[in-house]
Amino acid sequence: MDGSRIIEPSLTEVEVPDELVKRFAERAADHDRRGEIGFDNLEDLREAGLLALAVPRSKGGGGITLRQIAQIVARVAEGDPSTALILAMQYLQTLGIAASSTWPEDVREDVFESIVQSGALLNALRVEPELGTPARGGIPATRVRRDGDRWLLSGRKIFSTGSSALHWGVVWGATEDETPRIGQILVPLDSPGVRIEKSWHQLGMRATGSDTIIFEDVEVPERYLINFHESGSNPETPILATAHTAVVAGLYDAVARSARDWLIGFLKERVPTALGRPLSTLPRFHSVLGEIDGLLLTNKALLDSAFSKIEDETITQVEAGQIKRLVTENAIAAVARAVEVTGNPGLSQNNPLERHYRNVLCGRIHTPQADAVLEAAGRSVFEAG
Repeated sequence: MDGSRIIEPSLTEVEVPDELVKRFAERAADHDRRGEIGFDNLEDLREAGLLALAVPRSKGGGGITLRQIAQIVARVAEGDPSTALILAMQYLQTLGIAASSTWPEDVREDVFESIVQSGALLNALRVEPELGTPARGGIPATRVRRDGDRWLLSGRKIFSTGSSALHWGVVWGATEDETPRIGQILVPLDSPGVRIEKSWHQLGMRATGSDTIIFEDVEVPERYLINFHESGSNPETPILATAHTAVVAGLYDAVARSARDWLIGFLKERVPTALGRPLSTLPRFHSVLGEIDGLLLTNKALLDSAFSKIEDETITQVEAGQIKRLVTENAIAAVARAVEVTGNPGLSQNNPLERHYRNVLCGRIHTPQADAVLEAAGRSVFEAG
């Protein structure tokens, strides 16, 4: 497979049923309040055949394109963005494995077969307590070492989206050589020595189950050690990192659109006695909706441009980062504006708007983060002369 491309033509037309999105929305408050993964949502996705859509058609999957991935993830996010983020990671990691020129074919087959046959979930496990996000550089403390004829993995990964729902973890780790080599380690997460520590107590996206996964001398087959390289090179194709920024940005844009829809319903239904007619009749709220729709219209244009340029292979990392930053900030601004004009009802846990606000704020934490985006954008101007 050509590692420079992750887009292959697909004849598959996929829609997420309205009933499924409605069901996710009805469950979202409970999952959020308990801070637990929506296993019922994931089972619904499995039964609907949605978990294997990013697996190539030649391997029994749906072979969907990146644009289709973004559309499905955004649609699920309208119901429950935490479930959508787990699904997004499933699709993006599947896409990355399919595109890789370094994954052994038999290992690729192991993963794809489990996804197609049983709806197995996977995600990359990269962030560490001391190091933070690998996008900032450094060598992981998670280490794999040879013990006779065995390879043993030890370490811990934080912010592991999906955690207890995952079957596979693609672990970013290093060897214990004098000069460590860095790579990916495919780990079946039901292996002895793997345990999960509840650590995800965040303001938003509470149902992603992004807990800490701990590895204590976990035996890993040698063929599951992949892409090992000298520090400084990247085992992911650049286009996959770009795809990640666009899909994640689209997810948070979908959260803002859900907030907009709730606001419209609220303004239509709210009839203050002193006014005697719905708030939706007041010019003040017309202006607010116009402002929100302007932000979301900008997002649509940015995302459409991003996917077109990814498909044409003309997008740069700087441009992709700027689009992610702008879409995320527009989504946050849109939801914040809705909260601002609704007063106490907007912040009540009896209504979904406060949850939308907490969720959309999490868009800022995803790589690439704003400071890195802006620094790279400014630097590129001067490097271009």
